[in-house]
Amino acid sequence: MIIIMERNATKVQIQRVIDFLKDNGFQVRHNIGEVHTVIDAIGDKTTISPDRLSAFEGVKEVKIIREPFRLASRDRKNDDTVIEFANGVKIGGGNKPISIVGPCSVEANYDDLLEVAIAAKEMGCEFLRGGAFKPRTSPYDFQGYGEKALQFMKRASEETGLLTVSEVMDANDLPMMLDYIDVLQIGARNVQNFKLLQAVGKCNKPVILKRGLASTIREFLLAAEHIMYNGNCQVILCERGIRSFDSAFTRNLMDIASIPVIKKYSHLPIIVDPSHGTGQRYLIEPMAKAGLVVGADGIMIEVHNDPENALSDGKQSLSIPMFKDIMGRINMFNKNIHYEKNCLSANTR
Repeated sequence: MIIIMERNATKVQIQRVIDFLKDNGFQVRHNIGEVHTVIDAIGDKTTISPDRLSAFEGVKEVKIIREPFRLASRDRKNDDTVIEFANGVKIGGGNKPISIVGPCSVEANYDDLLEVAIAAKEMGCEFLRGGAFKPRTSPYDFQGYGEKALQFMKRASEETGLLTVSEVMDANDLPMMLDYIDVLQIGARNVQNFKLLQAVGKCNKPVILKRGLASTIREFLLAAEHIMYNGNCQVILCERGIRSFDSAFTRNLMDIASIPVIKKYSHLPIIVDPSHGTGQRYLIEPMAKAGLVVGADGIMIEVHNDPENALSDGKQSLSIPMFKDIMGRINMFNKNIHYEKNCLSANTR
């Protein structure tokens, strides 16, 4: 629940409410604003009547958050969360949609990764993605090059200025990854690895959280809640498709409707991954555009300099010429969307 204090509430009145909540088993966070102090109480709301809290001197209003994902809920924070990086890149809040591109796995030749990174920079992308640790269905498939791959990512970042994204699979790898990577990624298979979610929640790094293979939207948001509950509110959600009964033509079912649903119930930014969402090159462009139309804050696309010989996910990766062609059209599409939004906003003033 959220307790909004009166404008003139004293420090003593505020502390009494905080002490009362803590005595009743609530985890308490509070924010002293220019107008009101807001107390965020996380716990079993059935143990305390809102009327009882309202009776405290200095309390203006008590709001009950109905959704179980309390920190991620719009009931708690109505304004969109915006995640900002040192170089000025922003994700969320109606800012220009960002683009994250790169190979599924970082491979042995650094020049191959650099070629992709240079193309990404040329096309106006902000992030380079690349896997160093790969959760594979088969133990015989390529598992990633580990720290060597992370070193390649950092080197490419230094040469191009792109921010880096890579997946963490094990909490024990976090200290090493924090030295190399700007954004940690939690993959679909680890969305309910609660120990890992708790560990990244204690890191001061933005986290891209991918939707699980069979996660409901509520389960997806509750996974984000685990990260936020442990202190890290820099969470970027990623719709990457879910399992369906029809896998004849696509790898997954990309749930476009999840984007506006999440926008309605959560303040967190959300991006789309049409590469994993479909598993088909020819569907990447239309599904990326579909995600942007319904409000996605960015896209993630797999790009490889030689998809036919990629060590993982070559079938759904764009070659560099294909990427440049498609990204050019997506960039133009983005401009048109923003122009229409600005016109609509101007007409409603």
